[in-house]
Amino acid sequence: MTPSPQYRQVPAQVDLPALEHAVLDFWRENKIFDRTLAQSEGRPEWVFYEGPPTANGMPGAHHIEARVFKDVFPRFRTMQGYHVGRKAGWDCHGLPVELAVEKELGFNGKQDIEAYGIAEFNAKCRESVTRHTDAFAELTERMGYWVDLDDAYRTMDPDYVQSVWWSLKEIFGKGLLVQDHRVAPWCPRCGTGLSDHELAQGYETVVDPSVFVRLPLTSGPLAGTASLLVWTTTPWTLVSNTAVAAHPDVRYVVATDGAER
Repeated sequence: MTPSPQYRQVPAQVDLPALEHAVLDFWRENKIFDRTLAQSEGRPEWVFYEGPPTANGMPGAHHIEARVFKDVFPRFRTMQGYHVGRKAGWDCHGLPVELAVEKELGFNGKQDIEAYGIAEFNAKCRESVTRHTDAFAELTERMGYWVDLDDAYRTMDPDYVQSVWWSLKEIFGKGLLVQDHRVAPWCPRCGTGLSDHELAQGYETVVDPSVFVRLPLTSGPLAGTASLLVWTTTPWTLVSNTAVAAHPDVRYVVATDGAER
């Protein structure tokens, strides 16, 4: 007696795009994601906080890469017996959003925003950050990323903003928030401080002028045979320099180019 095969036969030639759509249709029609959440209801929770994308631009390959990891770990924890709620979100604030809207409106600075109207400008920014949510939703479904897009949060909603202030108050109340001074980058064009992330968006590779200055020693055991080698990235200050200093407790190196006898 020949045992029946454990799995159905797989054809030698497979239409992968058609197979992809068939799987996605099956998940959608049978609400597989919702059923996994219902099945695990009441089990220990494994909380997943997603860093949400900003939907004022079209999704790219880097979003796919990040969302693969965002999908793998919740699935893995679900298979381990946890209940993993996955709430989608949209990042709706930040200087990049404002700069994109300024560029769209042809503005050149803060004065243009004030002349346009701050309330009107804010409304334009609010519209901008949800402009491409449909494209993100399509990407999310096509790549098989299971996340609740129907009840997504938005960082510009009052409830979310209030939750941030609440968490900050809790951290402060536990003595975990330190008040101190720091050097903060400032954008004169925008009239606002910049975060490290915003500052990093403006990094460029540039050629910076620098010079080496050779100053012969006039006293000491190496007088007449050695020089102090000074390097500066601000050569325009050399005109006003009057002296070069050496620290008595610092060890210096005497180097040669091999041309000395």
